[in-house]
Amino acid sequence: MLFSNVPVIVRGGGDLASGVVYRLVKCGFPVLVTELARPLAIRRAVAFAEAVFAGEIAVEDMRARRVESVQEARACWEAGEVPVLIDAEGASLAALRPPVVVDARMAKRNLGTTREDAPLVIGLGPGFVAGEDCHAVIETNRGHYLGRVIRHGSAQADTGKPGAVKGHVSDRVLRAPAEGYVEPLAEIGDTLKAEQIVGRVGRSPIRAPFDGVLRGLIHPSVPVFSGMKIGDVDPRGVRDHCFTVSEKALAVGGGVLEAILSAPQIAERLRGG
Repeated sequence: MLFSNVPVIVRGGGDLASGVVYRLVKCGFPVLVTELARPLAIRRAVAFAEAVFAGEIAVEDMRARRVESVQEARACWEAGEVPVLIDAEGASLAALRPPVVVDARMAKRNLGTTREDAPLVIGLGPGFVAGEDCHAVIETNRGHYLGRVIRHGSAQADTGKPGAVKGHVSDRVLRAPAEGYVEPLAEIGDTLKAEQIVGRVGRSPIRAPFDGVLRGLIHPSVPVFSGMKIGDVDPRGVRDHCFTVSEKALAVGGGVLEAILSAPQIAERLRGG
């Protein structure tokens, strides 16, 4: 394939990161996803991070598999799969030396990414400054600028609120009522009624805020603290939305694709490859 000599490391395997991976792999880029030992992904049915827990996961028609090394990642690429490696510290950057690194961890702050990590470094959302700690930033805030490539400056500031869906904003988010572990009593994709108990943390119930579908719920092995985001209820009530890559993730993925294809350092690599 045209881009087979342009491997990309995507740091983070949540739903937005997975939309980026989906776009890139569909276009022929080999992609390695790196994650935490206990990923914090909420929309686990469409997050390649889930491979850390389950060993493998299919997001739509794309399969990801947990690997233990960069060597195993290469075998995954040959099999047409997306490798997912536990690598919180980014050791794979030195081992693979990729031409492109995408920081898609959505931490709302820079966790240590620099322009020296790769010839092309792309950051998603707030926390990055194009021209300083990365080469390009992709806007992740819903609205007119979603998916735009920013080559100088930053994305819009974090509002602390999710995007509105059918008039619901902050109440779409399920938060831990206490410290501990989530005991799920509903599955992603389940139809919920307002006040239905979705799960518990210890003896404290987690209730659905309104009628809808459970779009995401954090893995039960992840320790949570009081007030932490642990789930997502979608008031549109369309079960299929829980299992398909969102329009937002695809828009962000399109921005990353544009940033890569328009980068002179990547064009030079393609000419040389």
